[in-house]
Amino acid sequence: MEPDDSDDEALLTRSARDPAAFEPLVERHAGGLHGYLTRRAPAVADDLLAEVWLQAYASRRTFDAARGTARTWLFGVARNVLAAHWRRGGREQPGPGTPGDRADTDPWQGVDERLDAAAVAPFLRHSIAGLPHVERELLLLVAWERLTPTEAAAVVGIPPGTARSRLHRARARLREALASTGPSPSLLDRTGDFA
Repeated sequence: MEPDDSDDEALLTRSARDPAAFEPLVERHAGGLHGYLTRRAPAVADDLLAEVWLQAYASRRTFDAARGTARTWLFGVARNVLAAHWRRGGREQPGPGTPGDRADTDPWQGVDERLDAAAVAPFLRHSIAGLPHVERELLLLVAWERLTPTEAAAVVGIPPGTARSRLHRARARLREALASTGPSPSLLDRTGDFA
């Protein structure tokens, strides 16, 4: 049985007086947070994840269920840890990597799609990296981390309506950029997470 958000929120709230209640949150969300960090800073993702848990545990009393779910709060902590890492390194946020492959039933269709994707991947990475920071972050939080636009808005710290508008704009820019490369229709269909 999959735990629900209210269960996470209750655990996070309870952990302020019972530290052992924090452990199930680590077990439930470590994979998603690690994936978020790995896609953005692969060489140091493990270290950053440890920092996320330290900061989340230290600031667990600041969680406010009225501002979002425990999962959203944890992604916000991860985003802050990542931003601090990039500031310490004195460099700009790197561009995104390539989303994972999808399993297909027809192996030859999969080969064709991978070849198309491989040809377009550098252009797509460049296009995503060229998006304004908040639009790029919203897009990746929704596409890769499977957050809802409202959850992504909470992570980024903007109103949900603004997030939906910026997400729409980012998707339109990517759709336009992909159309200009002339990829096969199947590749454009596979960009549904972005488009």
